[in-house]
Amino acid sequence: MGLLSLGTPLHWNDAKQYADHVRSHGIDQFLSVYRKQRSRQKQCLLWGDEVEYVVVKLDKENRQTKLSLRAFDILATLQKSEQDYLDGKTTQPPEALWRPEYGRFMIEGTPGQPYGATFRDLMMVESSMKKRRQLACAAMLPNEIPVTLVNYPRLGCPNELEIDAEPHGKACQSMFVPDEVINPHARFPTLTANIRRRRGAKVEINMPIFHDKNTPQPFIDPTIPYDREVFDHDKEAKNGAAKPDHIYMDAMAFGMGCCCLQITFQACNIDEARHLYDHLAPVAPIMLALTGASPIYRGYLADVDARWNVIAAAVDDRTAEERGLKPLKNDRFVINKSRYDSIDTYISNNDLFKNKYNDLDLVYDKDIYEKLRNNDVDDLLAKHMAHLFIRDPLVIFKELLDQDDENSMDHFENLQSTNWQTVRFKPPPPNSDIGWRVEFRSMEVQLTDFENAAFSIFIVLLTRVILSFGLNLYIPITKVDENMATAHKRGSVLNDKFYFRKNVFTSDGNRQPHAANGNGHIADEDEFELMTMNEIINGKDHGFPGFIPLIHSYLNSTNIDIETRCELTRYLSLISKRASGELMTGATYLRHLVTSHPQYKQDSVVSPEITFDLVNTVDRIAKGELKAPELLGDFDA
Repeated sequence: MGLLSLGTPLHWNDAKQYADHVRSHGIDQFLSVYRKQRSRQKQCLLWGDEVEYVVVKLDKENRQTKLSLRAFDILATLQKSEQDYLDGKTTQPPEALWRPEYGRFMIEGTPGQPYGATFRDLMMVESSMKKRRQLACAAMLPNEIPVTLVNYPRLGCPNELEIDAEPHGKACQSMFVPDEVINPHARFPTLTANIRRRRGAKVEINMPIFHDKNTPQPFIDPTIPYDREVFDHDKEAKNGAAKPDHIYMDAMAFGMGCCCLQITFQACNIDEARHLYDHLAPVAPIMLALTGASPIYRGYLADVDARWNVIAAAVDDRTAEERGLKPLKNDRFVINKSRYDSIDTYISNNDLFKNKYNDLDLVYDKDIYEKLRNNDVDDLLAKHMAHLFIRDPLVIFKELLDQDDENSMDHFENLQSTNWQTVRFKPPPPNSDIGWRVEFRSMEVQLTDFENAAFSIFIVLLTRVILSFGLNLYIPITKVDENMATAHKRGSVLNDKFYFRKNVFTSDGNRQPHAANGNGHIADEDEFELMTMNEIINGKDHGFPGFIPLIHSYLNSTNIDIETRCELTRYLSLISKRASGELMTGATYLRHLVTSHPQYKQDSVVSPEITFDLVNTVDRIAKGELKAPELLGDFDA
C-alpha cells in the first residue's frame, strides 16, 4: 500500500503545474534523511511479510461466486485491536496489522510485530499467516471468504460483483469494471483518472489468449462492446487498443486488483541495504516464474502464468512521446518502461559491482542528479534517485503542497511509492527508529499459508546466504529484463531457461577479470549462461551449486536444533520440488482445475460455474479440508 494522505486531490490539469515543486522538495526530503541516517547502524535483521487477500462471496447453495465490496467494513473490525493498542486501551499488541488495498474487494495483512533474525522467528511465519486468515474469516459474513488468489478470475465480466453496477464510472471509464471496485479513499480514484489524463488514453492491457482446441483463430473477443459511446475513450478498443488473439483490459483495477506476496528487510546499514537490493534484483524474475499463479484474466485462460505485465500496463501513464511513438515535443524523456517494472540500475558500491552490469541506457534527470552529487550522494545512488524522479507525481493533495522538508517525506514518497519496481530501496522515515530497508516485490501470492510461508522463509534464508557467503549474483540488467519476459511464459519453470551467473564465488570487481578454468582455457569470471529453473534452485553438475544446497550449507554452519532444521527442510523441499517439476506451480494447478472441469468446452472460457468450483476448491485446500497432491505433495496446507 502506497502513501495515503487526506486532503483535496488535484485534477491532472492542476496537478502537473506542481510536478517540479514536488520533485524538488522530494529530493530535499531524501537529502535530509540521507544526511541524518547514512551512518545509522542496526544490530540485527528485522523483516516482515505482506499477504494480500481477495474477498469473495461464496454462495454454495446456488453455486455462485461474487466479488465482495465490503473490504472497508471488514477492515473496521480487523483494525480495532491495533487502534485500541495505539489508544492505550490495551497493553496487548495486535496479532496482525491490516491495511486497505487498491480494490474495494482486497485486504492486506502483515504480522503484528516484525520478525527477528533467529530461526525461531522463521518458525512463527506460517502460524502468523494462518492466524491472519482466521482473523479475516472471523471479521467477514458467513458467506464471505478471504482467498489468496492473485486475481479474481472473472473480474470485468458481467454480474460478478455482490452489488451490480454498470461500468460507467468517470474515474476509470472502463468498458468492463465500474468505479465501485476502487478503494474510495481520494487517492485511488484520482490516481486512476490522472493516469488516463496524463497518458491521453485509457491504459491498454493485452494478455495473449491460451489457444485451446476450440478457441477461435484468430480470437476476436465477442464480449468487448466495440460500439459503446459512453466516453470518448471508448473508441480506442476498435481503433486498435484491443489486439486479436489477446485478452483486452482497459482499467487500473485489472492490475492493481492483483494480490502478491512481498517481503521487506531492514538491513544493518545503508551499504548492506544497497548490496541486498542489487543481489535480489536478479532473483526477482526467477521467483516471479516459480510463484506464478495467475493464468486467468477477465474470464479467459491466458497464455501466461504471471501478473507482472498486467500491472505494468495497468499503471502505464507514459504519453505517446514518452513511449517513443511521437517525437519529443511536450515531454522531457523517452522512457522505456512503465512505472511498474523491473529495476533499471544497480545501486551498490560493493567491490563486487562493475559498471558493465548497468548496461541499460539509463534515463535520469540531470539536474536532480547534479543536486544529489553536490550534496555528497555518490554516483550510483544519485542516478537511481534521479531515474525515479523522471516521473511525474500523479496524486497531489492541495493542502500538502508546503511541507517541512526536515520532518516530512510525503513529497519523496509521492514519487518513490509510485515507482513500483521488482525491488525497492527504502530510506528510513524521518524521526523514526526504522533503518534502511529493501522490499522484494516480484512474488505472486500462493493459494495456501504453507506455500506463502515457504517462499517467505526461502527468500529470508537466501539473503543470509548472499551476505554470509559473499555470493556474487550480478548479471547485466538487460539479461534481468529478458528473464522477466521469460518468467511470464506459460510453463516457463519447466520449459524455459533463464540467464544466470556461472560463478557466484568470484573475486571482487577490482581484481583480475579472467582466470584459467580446469581445461586450461581463459574464462571470464563474469560469465553467465542460460540455466533451467531446476539448475538455479537445485544445482547443476560441475556448475552452479543451486540455491537450496547453498541454503543447506549455510544451515550446516549454524547452531540450529534438529527440530527446527527438519521444519525448515519441509519448506525448502516445497521450493525444490516446484523447481524440479515434481510439484505443479500455482498457475499450472489453476489451469489444470479449469481444463479438467467437466463444463470446460476447450474454448479458453472460464465460466461462472468453473469459477465457483475453482474458488471453492482453493478455499478448501487453504483451510486444510482438501488435499492437493499435485500442488503440495505430502505437505499439509
